[in-house]
Amino acid sequence: MLKIFGKIVKGIIKILTFLLVFSFVVGYYAIKIEPYLVKTKDVIIQTKFYDKIKVVQISDIQISKNYTIDNFRKVIDTINEENPDIVLFTGDLYENYAEYRDDQNLIEALASIQSTYGKFAVWGNRDYGGGASREYEKIMEQGGFQVLCNEYAVITFDMEEEILIAGLDDALLGNPDVQWMADPEMLKEKQFSILLIHEPDTADLYADMGFDLILSGHSHGGQVKIPFLPQIKTSMAEKYVDGMYHLNDKTDLYVNSGIGTSHYPIRLGVIPEVTAFYLEKEV
Repeated sequence: MLKIFGKIVKGIIKILTFLLVFSFVVGYYAIKIEPYLVKTKDVIIQTKFYDKIKVVQISDIQISKNYTIDNFRKVIDTINEENPDIVLFTGDLYENYAEYRDDQNLIEALASIQSTYGKFAVWGNRDYGGGASREYEKIMEQGGFQVLCNEYAVITFDMEEEILIAGLDDALLGNPDVQWMADPEMLKEKQFSILLIHEPDTADLYADMGFDLILSGHSHGGQVKIPFLPQIKTSMAEKYVDGMYHLNDKTDLYVNSGIGTSHYPIRLGVIPEVTAFYLEKEV
């Protein structure tokens, strides 16, 4: 009986030891490794364009003491290796501007992002907090980005092909307004149109406006994704969490999983993402 009991105790100790070591390894990876990785996700979209156009999206950089400019430079290298025609940022530059900021170095880093035809951004909810609202637009503009706040820009390419890029103010702390889009025929005149928003669940409000593609972030892809367990979600990113969604026959929504972290400096199963959209002629 004692021998059997001893074997059981040894078995339990082995299991507990394994679980302890496994938890340590997973925890170390989630805190020290995955948040500083970066992957490129390629998405092919068929259009009426004659030439292939590459649009790169990043979101939720959320610079902080845990994720600094030095960490962000790896993402910049990844973007520039893609040689993008257009770069789009869908909000949340700092995690908490009142707690940590590095404006001048961040401006220089943003300015080093290369794009043939332009760089555009919208406001995220973090861009309003901790005093960030006074500086966000200036930082982005000095970094070479045009901030679209309830407005749009039209890019004309070498073959006279056009993309309309529109951007709305943040839905949580800003004042998104589509009244400026007074002429619905304007979208039909363009060969491709993109709407930038921060919170993905608001895409349903704009799905019938006629945009070809809506881009958002905010969700961090759940930030932690463990098989067989419910995905972590946040406000206004509960219905649409990550990846591509077909809203209707005309409009698709893509939710970028972001670069930085929110609240807790961990990522598990959700590697920071740079998304490259290839706009290619229909065959």
